[in-house]
Amino acid sequence: MAVGNYSQVTEFILLGFSDKKELQILFFIFFFLVYAMVLLGNLLIMVTVMTDPKLSSPMYFLLCNLSFIDICCTSVTSPKMLVDLLLQRKAIAFEDCIAQLFFLHFIGASEMFLLTVMAYDRYIAICKPLRYTAIMSRRLCWLLVLACWLGGFLHSIIQTLLTIQLPFCGPNTINNYFCDVPLVIQLACTDLYVTEWLMASNSGLVSLVCFSVLVTSYMLILLTVRIRFAEGHWKALSTCSSHMLVVTVFFVPCIFTYLCPFSMASSKKHVCMIYTVFSPVMNPVIYTLRNNEVKAAVWRLWKRCRV
Repeated sequence: MAVGNYSQVTEFILLGFSDKKELQILFFIFFFLVYAMVLLGNLLIMVTVMTDPKLSSPMYFLLCNLSFIDICCTSVTSPKMLVDLLLQRKAIAFEDCIAQLFFLHFIGASEMFLLTVMAYDRYIAICKPLRYTAIMSRRLCWLLVLACWLGGFLHSIIQTLLTIQLPFCGPNTINNYFCDVPLVIQLACTDLYVTEWLMASNSGLVSLVCFSVLVTSYMLILLTVRIRFAEGHWKALSTCSSHMLVVTVFFVPCIFTYLCPFSMASSKKHVCMIYTVFSPVMNPVIYTLRNNEVKAAVWRLWKRCRV
């Protein structure tokens, strides 16, 4: 289907990881296992938090929402990637490509905002513990989560509108396993100088600003913990260190991808794997294995299921 009077491209060809059948089978097995871990691990966290009354604090409410976003995020790219690994010709329709681009940025930006909210939650819990319950009410948590989704939608709709107004009339080969803004707009038959600046200021600066806020929050937490040398605060610091690991793995590749010149996008295929494939699998590992309360809740859930 053509867009406007300029577009003639009806589909894009995804080059994927390799055109060798043996490697594609190995990649399929590996990424299928990773995708299964993402689904099962994050679903386990969601079910555990929603069914255990002891995990009713704002931190676990936000963690449950993060697990849901991770499932959505990896499901935007992984199923198509797995199917393509079994095919010789990896094509995606123009409309499907734009839809994938939209949902990737919608969910990805929502996750950035949610991770920032989670850092704010830890800041209040550690730096203002006496006011924590009053500040982080359930109503505020719901409003913050809704604001994350709204912010993600506004970010994504801007990216999508800037993309679909471009004329696509020539090459249609994408050197990656999914459609993304830097890759797709490079195929447009027009000067991209202004468009690249607008998109970089949108995606790149959103990533950089959110990451800066996160780092600032954790620096304030570290200063507070240093002053208040107590067992409870060191426990909170352990939780924050896990959170910061997830944040770093997710944000640094995004900043590198969207702030660097888009002409380098084709060389960032393996960087994209970090935040689309591996980052979502880290949450169940980090938050379950390092958090005694979650591990105890998972064990209680297991015992209830066996009865």
